[in-house]
Amino acid sequence: MSKTFKLVTVVGTSSESYEDAIRNAVQDAAGSLRHLSWFEVQEMRGAVRDGKVVEYQIKLQVGFRVEGA
Repeated sequence: MSKTFKLVTVVGTSSESYEDAIRNAVQDAAGSLRHLSWFEVQEMRGAVRDGKVVEYQIKLQVGFRVEGA
């Protein structure tokens, strides 16, 4: 039995850490995508204001199984 997956790119953010940004992105994606199976970090970046890191941003590809496949 073969399985087919689809990839979607999402960006998670957090004011605390990259780990929180990943968790936020995966949680939000799981709310609208069924059969979410894995993620892969594509980019890490952040926002700076007044010389301080104020936001962590993570670009992920999330993979989910296509129904009926």
